[in-house]
Order: sequence, then C-alpha cells, then structure tokens
Amino acid sequence: MSMTINAPAVSDEETFAVRRTIRIAAPREKVWQAITEPAHISRWFGRTVLEGHGVGATGTMTFEGYGTIPIRVEAIDAPHSISYRWCNDDAGELPDHLVEETSTVFTFSLTEVDEGTQLTVVETGFEVTSDPIANIAAHRTGWTDELDKLVALLEGGA
Repeated sequence: MSMTINAPAVSDEETFAVRRTIRIAAPREKVWQAITEPAHISRWFGRTVLEGHGVGATGTMTFEGYGTIPIRVEAIDAPHSISYRWCNDDAGELPDHLVEETSTVFTFSLTEVDEGTQLTVVETGFEVTSDPIANIAAHRTGWTDELDKLVALLEGGA
C-alpha cells in the first residue's frame, strides 16, 4: 500500500506563518486522536505529557536531541480544530514556562474529504522569536517531516 504523498509546508515571511495542508487516508476520528491525545501525539511527534484536559491544559513536548518544550492547549473545537501554544524558539535556551512574548501557536484543522481527512496546520507568531526568518525556515522543514510521520503512522495501520 503506498502512502499518500503530500506537498511540503510553506512559509510566509510577511505574516510570520508556516502552513501545511495534507490528506490522510484515515477517518477524522482517528486523525483527531492522533493530534489531541498525548499517547498518540507521542507516537509521531514529540513525547507529549499534558496535565489536565481541554483548554488550559499544560505540559511538555520532548524532542530527542533538542530538549523539552512547554506547551499549552489554547483552543478546541472538537473534532474540527485544536490550537497549542509552545515556547519553541531556536535561540538555544528553552524556557521552562510559557510566555506569550516568545511563544508561537500552531493550530490543526480537520475536514472530512473523500477517502479520508484533510489536515491543515498553521503556526503563527514567529515575529516574537529571536530570529523569525530562521525559525520559520526550521519549522517549515519540521512540519514537513513530522506530518509525514503522522501520515505513515495512520496509513500504515500501526
């Protein structure tokens, strides 16, 4: 079975945003689980721990070779969209708490389509990071790599 091939993430330096829209040959409920439940997120993205449920839940995401990043659930419209805020500034020293001044927000939006689910991620707020253009470029690459892992996980029947 061949995996769905999706276009890479794109960046917009004028609005300080990164966006990627992909299709996944899996039902929306399954994709929703994969982007909202820490045990599922940890299988394709950073190792995720959340305290509490719903908006305001806080926790961390740990990436091998990169460190631990604080995250918070900002908004939920189940099963359509969820937004997370994270302090993910590639300047080096990662804070152990979230401050609006140096954090970005990424939102996953899901739409049911023929043969599966369309997922769009938009990350905004790079203008507040130490090096907006470098961070946008790093995250554009990151979203391409990480979402490809999500497609492989969900379409591989793992």
